[in-house]
Amino acid sequence: MLWIASLWLLWASSILGAPVNKQRQKVLLISFDGFRWDYDRDVDTPNLDKMAKDGVKALYVTPPYLTITSPTHFTLLTGRYIENHGVIHNMWFNTTTTEKMPYYQTLFVNEWWDNGTLPIWITAQRQGLKAGSLHFPGTASSYQGQVAMVREWEPPLYNYKNETVWQENTDKVMGWFRDQDLDFISFYFGEPDGTGHRHGPDSPERREMVKQVDRTVGYIRQSAEQHGLSGHLNIIITADHGMSTVYRNGLVEEITLSKIPGFSFRDLSFHLVDYGPSGMLLPKPGMLEKVYNALKGAHPHLHVFKKEEMPERLHFAKNDRILPIILFADPGYVINGVLQFNKGEHGFDNEDMDMKPFFRAVGPAFHKNLEVGPFETVNIYPLMCHILGIQPEVNDGHLNATKHMLVTNSALVAVGFTVCKNQILFLGKYQHQHIVNVFSPYFLFCFR
Repeated sequence: MLWIASLWLLWASSILGAPVNKQRQKVLLISFDGFRWDYDRDVDTPNLDKMAKDGVKALYVTPPYLTITSPTHFTLLTGRYIENHGVIHNMWFNTTTTEKMPYYQTLFVNEWWDNGTLPIWITAQRQGLKAGSLHFPGTASSYQGQVAMVREWEPPLYNYKNETVWQENTDKVMGWFRDQDLDFISFYFGEPDGTGHRHGPDSPERREMVKQVDRTVGYIRQSAEQHGLSGHLNIIITADHGMSTVYRNGLVEEITLSKIPGFSFRDLSFHLVDYGPSGMLLPKPGMLEKVYNALKGAHPHLHVFKKEEMPERLHFAKNDRILPIILFADPGYVINGVLQFNKGEHGFDNEDMDMKPFFRAVGPAFHKNLEVGPFETVNIYPLMCHILGIQPEVNDGHLNATKHMLVTNSALVAVGFTVCKNQILFLGKYQHQHIVNVFSPYFLFCFR
């Protein structure tokens, strides 16, 4: 029966378009926080341009709403909309005690992150792969008692701008791939977000930071080559959201809740405002209609929704953590409880072009010199699972949105057979899960 096994081995290899002993593919997911889709248009970016020529560039990608850091990064790791994965804000909060924690402290509140949805690190490890993460939001948490195999998070008051440290971290990550044989790593950079907030997305400071990002992209690819990874490492670079200029200095009528007739913070049990253009309110018992009616239509650039009336396309309603009244402003406006100072902001409607991030991908799994149309960032998760050869968790993405980027969508990592008592059993490890669905009736059967 061995000759039949050999025939099947050759058939599987030829029909699925892959060598039998193909080296296992690795994936590096990189986020440059706040890198808007068009930031390379007013700056010379030779390394990003070369990456596009050597791989795939999307016109832009669409993040989930709410377009802020932790929720959108957890979507990259899970492929779920924010209402489904439950990390609904950068800030942990407790409506009973009215406590709030800022972004950095919230990174270490385990129950905020571990609420039922598994990030790709855990999924990969449960299926025999090795995963790691450096500085990516969610790294410090455990999920159903498990953590990323290799992980590191930034210390308090971390300088997200230091280019030398960026290079040191890059070499560290490449060392994890080479020396510890990791299969997947997520890698986070805090810029150009900080510069965009402080100086605005149209500032010379932001353009200089984009140049630094571009140099780092070149360094990342160089380091991958020096560590002997180029032949099997796929690098995906994207961001969590974009950035929009804030209108101030008397140019517009600003949105200040305390100045709206009929509205009072005394009617609220809890609120999250003074956080860019978005907000959530918990009215006191019996006060919901009063608060809602006072705010609805109070400013031409303020959108006010009861939770159950949020537009379905935003996928930001069906979660107990989301408060009963949701506010968001039009681009350029922020919602002031008292006052805000940033020159650039995000958190706006994800349909606004200023909120769209960039996307690049390069590696043996991807076509070269291919530009594709826009897609949602929920689709990056099934793409990564597909390349890694793991079964994804339940998610809101679709491989169909990205599979045209791939050199082949029917490759195997390895194929094997065993012969026992006149039976031939398929023991393959799949690189691409949909093959199982298409061919599984043929991969487990008996010759008698």
